[in-house]
Amino acid sequence: MTTTPRQRWTGLAVLVLAVTVVALDATVLSLAIPSISETLRPSGTQLLWIGDAYSFVLAGLLVSMGALSDRIGRKRLLLTGAAAFGAASLLAAYAPGPGWLILARALLGVAGATIMPSTLSLIRALFPDDRERATAIGVWGAAATAGAALGPVVGGVLLEHFWWGSVFLLNIPVLLLLLVLGARLLPESRDPRPGRWDVLSVALSMTGVIGVVYAIKEAAAHGVARWDVPLAFVLGAAALTAFVRNQLRLETPLLDVRLFRDRRFTAAVLASLIALVGLSGVVFVTSQYLQLVRGFGPLRAGLAELPAFVGAVAGGLLTARLVRRTGARAALTGCLLAMGLGMGVLGWLQQDTTYLLLAASFLLVGTAEGVVYTLGADLVLGAAPADKAGAASAVSETAYELGTALGIALVGSVVGSLYAGGLAVPAGTDPAAAARAGESLGAAVETARELPAGLAEPLLASARESFVHGVNTAGLLAGALLVGAAAFAWWLLRGLSAAAAAAVEQPAPEKVGA
Repeated sequence: MTTTPRQRWTGLAVLVLAVTVVALDATVLSLAIPSISETLRPSGTQLLWIGDAYSFVLAGLLVSMGALSDRIGRKRLLLTGAAAFGAASLLAAYAPGPGWLILARALLGVAGATIMPSTLSLIRALFPDDRERATAIGVWGAAATAGAALGPVVGGVLLEHFWWGSVFLLNIPVLLLLLVLGARLLPESRDPRPGRWDVLSVALSMTGVIGVVYAIKEAAAHGVARWDVPLAFVLGAAALTAFVRNQLRLETPLLDVRLFRDRRFTAAVLASLIALVGLSGVVFVTSQYLQLVRGFGPLRAGLAELPAFVGAVAGGLLTARLVRRTGARAALTGCLLAMGLGMGVLGWLQQDTTYLLLAASFLLVGTAEGVVYTLGADLVLGAAPADKAGAASAVSETAYELGTALGIALVGSVVGSLYAGGLAVPAGTDPAAAARAGESLGAAVETARELPAGLAEPLLASARESFVHGVNTAGLLAGALLVGAAAFAWWLLRGLSAAAAAAVEQPAPEKVGA
């Protein structure tokens, strides 16, 4: 496929628009959690599902949708998914109860799964030159990380003036613009020899991912004593094992698992996964900390997280230059260590901690994540054959979304468990009110409004103290996880840093057929 520079970069602008919407939707809800708690009154478990249903479904379907885009056309699937995303956004905005909102978030995940791998694989088709593609992926990565970081800011602005459903209506005009411009400006691209789309593989991959993630989430929240936790894990693990074996037998697999033999591919996927486990979980709880502990309004809380947005943009745009100077190995592991340091700082967070410490942590974590995300996507695409770009990029996106879902589930569950265990309810509090306060910090704030001052003040003080203790523990655990990920990535990428850097610097004549 031959394109002019103007066509390539205009097409990239449309793809950036698409990825920004999907990434923004993953985090824009974080500042609306207190408002949703007040309006829809979800339980603590429902609150976690509202937060991570989107990413769970997205992660479960990305590989399948990536392979589908290789078969039916990446542009076609992108535009279909954009229309479905708009419809699901309307349902979410006007959800009458927590169950409906969870359903709408899951449908958004289905639609989002068609958009993300299509954007990255279309970049592979638009930019066959390695060096030019590295710059394009840097812009794409900056848009994705910036969209996720900008979510709380946009959410804060909307929530300052409108109800919580407005954070979903924001998608509609952007998606309409995407449909119009995408239909006119994007080229079609597909695998010329796609083979059949194996339905059994689709079912196994989704069952496996959702089963294992559900088991981990529920084990973190309630322990392994409940019968459904080990059952879900065993079923999920068995489905994933069957999926891998099935892919090895198929002539045209849904996912070529042999790609994981390439250490660049494996390191990039694992780095993206673990980085997002730490980042998404910490963002989920710090948004609540700023509003419910520090008393920030939604807009002020969103602006307080702005350093992460600035850092994410800078990190994504500077990735190619950093890799050329230091090599992929040093860049990836160094940024994972930086993220670990930034998150570990939260271990010393208190109710009256100066904002400058938080701002420095947000800036460091955002910048490092911008590099990790962009470099990970570039390493994945560089390791995969051009005609399998959709499936390969879907693996990268699966790691991103699975990390987001696991981060909210694990970190949210750890904080929730420590919060419930440390909450001291004043004597004389109605048992129903006490049970409600133990669900979450937001529920405790709502409960305190209905109690006399003599009971409300000690309840709020205990709730905030317990929540901050949970954030401290979560920050230290996330930091340790990222340090471990950095060590593992360094080991996997031994001897590959020079080659990876050269791949970014040198052009290649390869062309991708439409």
